[in-house]
Amino acid sequence: MLQQFSTDKRKAIRAYQDFVREGKDWGRRPELVGGGLVRSLGGWSNVSSLQRKKGEVAHDPRILGSGDFVQTMVQEAEEKIARRIRHQAGNGSAAIVIRQMCQEGGLKQAELLGGGRRRKVPEVRAKIAYCLNREMRFSLAEIGRHLGVGTSAVAMAIRKKERTGEK
Repeated sequence: MLQQFSTDKRKAIRAYQDFVREGKDWGRRPELVGGGLVRSLGGWSNVSSLQRKKGEVAHDPRILGSGDFVQTMVQEAEEKIARRIRHQAGNGSAAIVIRQMCQEGGLKQAELLGGGRRRKVPEVRAKIAYCLNREMRFSLAEIGRHLGVGTSAVAMAIRKKERTGEK
C-alpha cells in the first residue's frame, strides 16, 4: 500500500502519515462504512441482487477492492506462501542461497564469511541478505549468523539494496 504514496519507503511512510492526519478531521463518513464486498458493489441491495442472480464475485473481508483486485491480491499472497514453503522444504535453505549467490558473484564462500575486503563482498552479502529476508522471511539475526555479521549490518545491507533498486 505504501507504494501508492512513493517508491521511496521513507517518503511513502511520511506521505501516508500526512494522509491519515488530514483524514482524521473528516470524522466518520457513512460512505466508508461496511465490508469490502458491500462497498465495492455499491451497497447491500447490489450484493443481494447479485446473490439472487447466482453471480459470483471474488471477495475477502480483509481486502477492500473490486473482485479483480481481490483475486490479484489473493493470488500474489498464495504465490508468496508457496515460495516460502518451497524454501523451507530444503531446496532454498540459507546455505544453498549463499553458495549459489557466491558462485554467481564470483566469490568464494570463505571470502564472504571471512569478511573479505574486495568490493564484491558487500555487494554479494547485500544480495544474499535481501533474498533471505524479503523473499524467504529469515530474521535479521538468522541472516547475521549465516553471514557472520551483526543484525545492524544485515539491516543496512538490505536498505542499501532497496535504495539501489536491484534484487
